[in-house]
Amino acid sequence: MRIEPSSRVKSIGEYAFAEVDKEVLKLKKLGITPIDFGVGDPKDPTPGIIRNYAKRAIDKRMDSGYPSYIGTDEFRETIAEWTKKRFNVSLNPATEITSTIGAKEAVFNFHEGFVNPGEIVIMPNPGYPPYERGTLFAEGKPYFYPLLKENDFLPELDKIPKDVVKKAKLLWINYPNNPTGAVITKEKLKEIVDFGKDNNIIIGSDECYSEIYFEDKPISILELTKEGVFAVQSLSKRSAMTTYRVGWLAGDEGVIDIFKKVKTNIDSGTATFIQDAAVAALLDEKHVEEMRSSYKKKRDIVINALTSIGLEDCTPKATLYIWQKGPKGMKSLEFAKRLLDKNTAIVTTPGSWLSKDVSGLNPGEGYIRLALVPSLKDCKIAAERIRKLRF
Repeated sequence: MRIEPSSRVKSIGEYAFAEVDKEVLKLKKLGITPIDFGVGDPKDPTPGIIRNYAKRAIDKRMDSGYPSYIGTDEFRETIAEWTKKRFNVSLNPATEITSTIGAKEAVFNFHEGFVNPGEIVIMPNPGYPPYERGTLFAEGKPYFYPLLKENDFLPELDKIPKDVVKKAKLLWINYPNNPTGAVITKEKLKEIVDFGKDNNIIIGSDECYSEIYFEDKPISILELTKEGVFAVQSLSKRSAMTTYRVGWLAGDEGVIDIFKKVKTNIDSGTATFIQDAAVAALLDEKHVEEMRSSYKKKRDIVINALTSIGLEDCTPKATLYIWQKGPKGMKSLEFAKRLLDKNTAIVTTPGSWLSKDVSGLNPGEGYIRLALVPSLKDCKIAAERIRKLRF
C-alpha cells in the first residue's frame, strides 16, 4: 500500500524545534551534555502550591466524568477576577472566556472557525509557527509582516498591500514578543485595533508572555476594546506549567462563541483537576514574582557575557528570550554552530529557523534565540564559556 500525506501536511515542512533536538543528540553521542537554551520549556519545577493542589484535585474530581469543553465555572470566574485585577478589564465568564488546552491548541485551531479557503491571515515574521500552520490547515493564505529592529520589532501596517488587507480575515500580534522580547506601546496597540475595525479584520493578541517582564507591566489589547479582538493566554510560562496544557481565550463575545463551537468538535476540554491547579496558580502571585526575578538574573548574566565579547546589547524588556544579533556578516546557522562547538556546547535556535524568507528578506537572519530556561548555575557556566569565544 502506498501511504501519502495530505497536501496540508506536505505544505508545512518540519517543525523547527525538531531540528534543534537533532543537534543536541549529536553532542550527546559525543558524551557531551550541552547547556540547552534552544526551546522555551522552563526547567524549573512547577511551584509546589500548584503541584499540591493538583494532587488533591485528582481525588476531588474522581467522579467528574468528561470535563467541560469551555472550562469549569470556577476556572472561568477566576480568569475574570485575575483579568480585572491585572488589566482592570471586566469579562463575563459565561460569554467572553473559554478554556483551552494550552495556547498552541488555541492558536492552531482558531483558524478553523473563521478562515475560509483563500482568505488571508496576517502574521508576524518571525513568529509562533502555529499562526502559519493553523492558517494552512484551514486552507487560508499566510501573509507575513517583518519584525525589524529599526521599527522596534513592531508591525508597519501601512506597508501591508491594500489587496492583502481586503482579503484578510485575521491579524495576529504577539506582545511581549517571542522571539524578540519587544513590548508594545498603548499608542501602537490602538493603531492596530483601529486598523482591525476599519478593515473588518479580527485581531488576535497572543499575550502568553504578559507576566514575564523586567520593566513596566505589559498591557493587554482588552484594555482598549473587546470588540473584534481576543487575547490568548497560557499558564505555561507564567507558572512553569508547560506539561499541564492549560490556557484560555478572552474577548469579543461573538468571537468566543464561534471558537467554542470549534472546540466542541475537536477536543473534550482540559482535565478538570488541571483546571483546579490553574485556579491555584492564578490565585498566587508570589511564585510569579520569584520567577520574574530568576529570569532577570539569568538574562543579565548571559547578556553581560555576550556583550563582553563585543556583541550588540540585545537586552529584552520582557519574555524569557534573548534575540541576540550575531557578529557582523555572520549567518544565524553559523553563529549557532559556533556555540554548539564541543568546547562551548551551548544550544540556541538560529533566528533564520524561526522566520520566513519573504521577497528576499529573512528578518531572523543574523540572529539567534536563547531561551533562559537552564538553571541559574548552568547560565553562569554558559556565560563563562561564552566569554572565551573569539569571532
